[in-house]
Amino acid sequence: MASANQQNTSASARRAKLEEARRQERARERRGRIITITASVAVVAALVVGGGYLMSAADDKEKAEVEAKSSAVKGERTWDKLTRDHVEKKVDYPMNPPVGGDHNPVWMNCNADVYTKAIPKENAVHSLEHGAVWVTYTSKAKPADLEKLRERIESTPYSLMSPVEDQAAPLMLSAWGKQVTVTGAADARVEQFFTKYVQGPQTPEPGAACTGGVAQ
Repeated sequence: MASANQQNTSASARRAKLEEARRQERARERRGRIITITASVAVVAALVVGGGYLMSAADDKEKAEVEAKSSAVKGERTWDKLTRDHVEKKVDYPMNPPVGGDHNPVWMNCNADVYTKAIPKENAVHSLEHGAVWVTYTSKAKPADLEKLRERIESTPYSLMSPVEDQAAPLMLSAWGKQVTVTGAADARVEQFFTKYVQGPQTPEPGAACTGGVAQ
């Protein structure tokens, strides 16, 4: 039978092991809390940085849009006092492509529509009256520019694109009463023209349909 001293020694050893186990458990809990806190701080920091970047990007975009809309488009031509009567006949427009004037009662579909053949100008002018931007080109335009402009049109409601072989330059952009000749798809005035004039303040009939009209 174990002596009292042996029993005391055994009990002390068990208490020591139990205390060591508890100490190790507390240490693990502290390490876990430290890891959790560190991870949380990192996540919060990432969200703050990311959120700040997104806010900054949004602010920059908004500022760019305000600047584009408030600034004149370099080299742009403007026509005022354009008539808006509906006619069933051909119209002899004073500019080519036309940017306004009497036009066909039915508009050309302009819901991001790309036409590969010439379209009736009288129908296209009606589209401009609804707030569309019309991109026109000749056979002298570079294929790479046409591809980029086609992609731009296809992602932009209230826009259309078609060839106008007898216009004065390879690439031109028109809106109601507005027109500019651009050097290529990368010309900064392309983005400005779209930003400023798609459903812009020049639109005689804002919000009017760009679907349900004439399609090629």
